[in-house]
Amino acid sequence: MQMNFFNGLNMSLGTLSRLSDAETRSISAENRSGAKGAGGQAPAAPDSPSRDLGTGWKCHAYDRIKPGEVFTVADIDGSGALQSMWMTGDVGRHLILRIYWDDREQPAVECPVCDFFGVPWHKPGDPLTPQYFPMLNSLPVAVNPKNGLNCFWEMPFRHHCRITIENRHAAMTAALFYQVNYTLTEVPGDAAYFHAQFRRVNPLPYQDVYTILDGVRGQGHYVGTVLGCGINNNGWWGEGEIKFYLDGDEEYPTICGTGTEDYFGGSYNWDVGGYQIYSTPFMGHHQVIRPDGLYQSQQRHAMYRWHVMDPIRFKRDIRVTIQALGWRDGGRFLPEQPDICSVAFWYQREPAAAFPVLPDVDALEII
Repeated sequence: MQMNFFNGLNMSLGTLSRLSDAETRSISAENRSGAKGAGGQAPAAPDSPSRDLGTGWKCHAYDRIKPGEVFTVADIDGSGALQSMWMTGDVGRHLILRIYWDDREQPAVECPVCDFFGVPWHKPGDPLTPQYFPMLNSLPVAVNPKNGLNCFWEMPFRHHCRITIENRHAAMTAALFYQVNYTLTEVPGDAAYFHAQFRRVNPLPYQDVYTILDGVRGQGHYVGTVLGCGINNNGWWGEGEIKFYLDGDEEYPTICGTGTEDYFGGSYNWDVGGYQIYSTPFMGHHQVIRPDGLYQSQQRHAMYRWHVMDPIRFKRDIRVTIQALGWRDGGRFLPEQPDICSVAFWYQREPAAAFPVLPDVDALEII
């Protein structure tokens, strides 16, 4: 019987039964190279829990990243794709994830670890409770108890992939547990490169419109948004419209939303006896941090929208903005000044040009 070639990519229930010559590999602290037969070889340290059992008995489950260190999580040669990633440990805004495709000097992914996985408001010292480290149950991203970070974005590369994490904390050595699962296989010519870019403005200047993404040139498709809003006004804050400017749009966009909660799949302020949280395969309002009447004085929200079934395609360029809009007396809109942050996710034909400079430690801090 003749077999049609299947490269092992674009996995789904519909392709799960198909055989492939693709090779499965995985990188973790127990197999830093991902090489075949190279896992679990670390010796047991004299003071480790495995000292009585020896090599092969969970001798090196995590790595430590010193303050200021840029740690290489993965350095992969060949053609293939990342298929899933899991991380946990001392995660927060102080750890910066970067992913580089095919020996490019500029990262295609540059983002605080937690924000990349849809958790924008966690900082070291916060309790790992649902309010401060929310659960997220979607198709490409899952955040599970207690702080397990997972993603399933397919990320193809043609001859090389490098993943690093920088520890920007001034004093804390960060423990990082991780598993990067990938396949080595032939990548089709029309497979685009995955990108993710973080931005934050705190506070948003009065009457300014927040930019989620700009400066992208070439062909591609936009596939997701994570948005965090720290509210600095009373009342409802989410009347702002999201707008997608495509292929030369200037003053007016091709796609214009009707409200913040509308874009994230909700309606009428998410108000069901108070703010309702939800997490679904493609959209969610999964976190509300409520003031406690003492030191936690600001209300904060986290949302996501994945364009998996409805990617926003562009041929030349794309710009994405959102308004911060509430209400004032007399039934008039109020341009608000929140602490607003975002991660934009997209694919494009060629790895992107340099991103805007990532905010420094103070500008990243959640205050």
